[in-house]
Amino acid sequence: MSLLVLSAADVAKVTSTFSPDELVALMANVFSRLSERRRDIEQPHRVTLAMAHHTSLFMPSRITCAGTTMKVVSVPTSDAPKEIKEKGLPATTIVLDEQLGSVKAVVNARRLTALRNAAGSLLSARVILPENAAPRTILAIGAGAQIQAHLALFLTAYPSIESCVIFNRSRNARLETLRELLQSTFPNVKLTTGALPSTHSKEAEAEFHDAVKAANIIITATSSTRPLFPSKLVQKGTHLCLIGSYKPEMHEIDTDLVKRAGIIIVDQKSACLQEAGELIDASLSEGDLVELGELFDYNVKEKTWLPREGPIEDIQTAGDVTIFKSVGVGVQDVAIACAVVERAVKENIGVVIEQYDEDD
Repeated sequence: MSLLVLSAADVAKVTSTFSPDELVALMANVFSRLSERRRDIEQPHRVTLAMAHHTSLFMPSRITCAGTTMKVVSVPTSDAPKEIKEKGLPATTIVLDEQLGSVKAVVNARRLTALRNAAGSLLSARVILPENAAPRTILAIGAGAQIQAHLALFLTAYPSIESCVIFNRSRNARLETLRELLQSTFPNVKLTTGALPSTHSKEAEAEFHDAVKAANIIITATSSTRPLFPSKLVQKGTHLCLIGSYKPEMHEIDTDLVKRAGIIIVDQKSACLQEAGELIDASLSEGDLVELGELFDYNVKEKTWLPREGPIEDIQTAGDVTIFKSVGVGVQDVAIACAVVERAVKENIGVVIEQYDEDD
């Protein structure tokens, strides 16, 4: 049996062929099955191993109709050297052959995790915002792969966006590279960058606060342990996608803003109540949450989804902002990795190692 190997460049080439609608449909399928508690989904708890400068996570998952994968991600430790931290998170997904049980593909997953998260966030916006929504300003906080994937997808999906503002912890090379990349891809969008304010800079604080006030969509992807901005700055009708926090001590928004939403949209209730610091700090229970997959009906044959008006109206009337909180679920990796492998085979992208699983 042969083995397909997809490098980071191969993955970038393949994923560029997916439209926002295709990516959203992939995630709609995942979240629908997840919320229906379908037995065709398996995602055992991840296994964690400590290394010299990383914590490595091994995450197997399976969707019967899609495939079986295991993603390996290495997260730099807090005391890791700066040069290691700056290289980001090495990640690889192996994809198994459902009939033979052997590995059929090895996929670089550095960007895939961010892309599947971005597709989930876009699905939340498509579900909860009016069909004719035309947001004009988007604010992103962070400058890593998550923000790059989110902004590329949202700016493509919403051509009405005229202004994109990105704030990072510092004005570093990564922020400038991101700005240049987005500006070359979306020349008609006004792109502005800035550094999150320190306690000593009133001018920087005013600039950041103005950006929060003006935003129609806010995306956060940081590891902050305290709220990034006060609730009072966020205008009514804003949709927020919170991607960063995954530990109880992490908080990207304050409790007042959580309460303003009334009902929080999440990828998975149980995971968010254990890992999302904002929701834990606000003392929310499952009754205060609704899973994204509960807000639409998915047609497996047509690969399309239709919003459920009742539950959506409940969220829209529960508060004056809407919030999607994601901590990520393993079966999202299955959907995106298997789709990428299928497209790569079709487009003849990647390196094929013939007779990989044969002795002679």
